[in-house]
Amino acid sequence: MISPARPPLALTRRGVLAGALGAAAGSLPGNAIAADPETAPALPGAGEAFEANTLLDFARARSKAPFAGPKSGDLPAALKNLSRDAYEAIRPAAGRAIWTDRGIGYSFEPLLRGSIFDTPVAMFLVENGLVQPVSYDKTAFSAPGVDLPDLPAAAAFSGFRLRARFVDGGDLADFALFQGGSFFHLVAEGQDFGINARALALRPADARGEEFPLFRALFIETPAPGQPVVVHAFAESDSATAAFKLTLTPGREASVAGIDGTVFARADLDHIGLGGMQGSYLFGALDRRRVDDLRAAAFSVEGLAIHNGYGEPIWRPVHNPEALQVSAFVDRGPKGFGLMQRARSYDDFDDDRRHWEQRPSLWLEPLDDWSEGAVTLLEIPSDSELNENVFAYWRPKATLAKGGEMRFLCRQHWSKGWPDPLPPGIARVSDSRCGHGSAGNRRLFAVDFQGDAVMDPGDIDVDLSASAGTITRQDRYAYPARKTLRILFELDPGGERASELRLALRRGQDRASETWLFRWTP
Repeated sequence: MISPARPPLALTRRGVLAGALGAAAGSLPGNAIAADPETAPALPGAGEAFEANTLLDFARARSKAPFAGPKSGDLPAALKNLSRDAYEAIRPAAGRAIWTDRGIGYSFEPLLRGSIFDTPVAMFLVENGLVQPVSYDKTAFSAPGVDLPDLPAAAAFSGFRLRARFVDGGDLADFALFQGGSFFHLVAEGQDFGINARALALRPADARGEEFPLFRALFIETPAPGQPVVVHAFAESDSATAAFKLTLTPGREASVAGIDGTVFARADLDHIGLGGMQGSYLFGALDRRRVDDLRAAAFSVEGLAIHNGYGEPIWRPVHNPEALQVSAFVDRGPKGFGLMQRARSYDDFDDDRRHWEQRPSLWLEPLDDWSEGAVTLLEIPSDSELNENVFAYWRPKATLAKGGEMRFLCRQHWSKGWPDPLPPGIARVSDSRCGHGSAGNRRLFAVDFQGDAVMDPGDIDVDLSASAGTITRQDRYAYPARKTLRILFELDPGGERASELRLALRRGQDRASETWLFRWTP
């Protein structure tokens, strides 16, 4: 739900490039995140109680004080100058990860500051309702070729990794990662980390400049065996503070994060981003024109799926544009949206190093009324597969006045498959391709719809339109063995520089497929 507890609120946008992950540097005061510990609210310290409203009350009080960002320049060169590979080689020493000897099915690994991750985060464990700060001991880490420095605990960590036992008797494997800005991500069993989620975004791709809220304090509850891990996170920036309760459940087919978040406005907020998620798209079957690459494709995100509040399922393939593209899908009461990795075969990519087929899809399901707003998609030009250049989020229409607060609830599914369920009788888009057309600058498109709904294609109507240019050809090809109907069409853009394409299958007045949307640009 998005319900203002005080005046109504507005959501913000976020930026997408990897450099933002280490956007600020410095050290946190030991027990209070503020310039003046005498006037600022304090975080609970060692042995103090942590209750349901502890972080919520802290974030509310902190929103009434000015933002005091992390101080820069305190990270020793031995960590600051590490290459990304050298940094990622730092791991817990054998047997030193937290919880490994507890038999609870998880291990907890604090992540040191270093490389691009130089923003400090205060880290605490909560057990039996009491707080214990995570201590720093350099002997607890294996750091090949690195002489780890002595650091105060309050300035040692940039986040944490969770490893989970996905099956009884199995080995511990990567499950969750919280690091950089307000980013976090999960994986299901056997997956590689892919799409990032962002707890809060403010003014993404806005002409006024984006504002990046930072995780400043993380409280992790020690779970009982077989139970989820609960993480309480405090984030803040110049314009807002926020408190989040995240309930993390590992799964073999899908891992789930339940999120209960509240945003507090330090200033008027008119561009807020909720449920932000981002991934990479370098090239694929829809846009290979500028690519000289032996692989079939390179992306962790194939498209944006939306189930809007009007009952229409939408599939919007993403692409790598020549200029920033912003798309807004206006809605009321969305049922869900997500960045999806539908390509699940090695042959879809032919990439022996990245294995994009092992990256998760991320589907977000609101658990309360998100009212009016828009699912917003940013597609940012990129020349590197490491750039997370695709970003999607929900932008509420309402604004949040200074001093106001807003609560929202949602559930995120990090999945191996397609976690966006379609109603019975609705075909799903399984592939989209584009190539040179019959002449000039014409473009030929092929869109494959798959499912029982297309097994009898004779009574299916094709609803196809272009906002600019002309559709000069339209054909259909049925492949019953694959339960697939391919729609082939040609666009003659003429002198136009962009065209919004829309394609759906219908059976009389009834919907028979997702709605395929795509923005063509030269």
